[in-house]
Amino acid sequence: MPDPNVNASEFHIGAKLKHARLLRGMRLVDVAEKADCSESLLSKIENNKATPSLSLLHRLGTVLDTNIAWLFTADDEVPQIVMRKDDHPIIEFERFRNTEGTRVERLAPYFEGHLLQALLFVIAPGGHSLDVIQHKGEEVGFVIEGEFELTVDDESYLLKPGDTFQFRSERPHGYRNPGSIEAKVLWINTPPTY
Repeated sequence: MPDPNVNASEFHIGAKLKHARLLRGMRLVDVAEKADCSESLLSKIENNKATPSLSLLHRLGTVLDTNIAWLFTADDEVPQIVMRKDDHPIIEFERFRNTEGTRVERLAPYFEGHLLQALLFVIAPGGHSLDVIQHKGEEVGFVIEGEFELTVDDESYLLKPGDTFQFRSERPHGYRNPGSIEAKVLWINTPPTY
């Protein structure tokens, strides 16, 4: 069983990106152009000398026909029917430039071929996504506690405990916690995203 309290840097994202690129027979320049980043930045990311934003990770996942969920899956994770509370992998996104104050607990980890992913977003007061996010899929959420502001297509919605949301992931979206206590949001994606 992998250590559930790991930092995103321990998932070897650079090596996984390089592996996916090489499997597809793509050059750095090809991937960089399609993902709208420089070849130099992509090389640094693959060699763990630069940290990509989540929006860039989404674009790279799309170009490489994979997703962020695969990038954040430890190599030794195995599918389980039941996952105990203390075994939920936790991804700390502080290292990525387009989130602040966000921790994601995987309630249903990503495994190849699975269509859904369930996550618990824990957002500190003032925490937020810094960039808008767009990717393939659909999202559904349920606010468990705290206040949660969701922005989709430049329109903001203030949600409180018990409120829900649903939207297509291709629509530009972001979030923040405008409250004074932690916000907890059950977030379900298809296909898996984180």
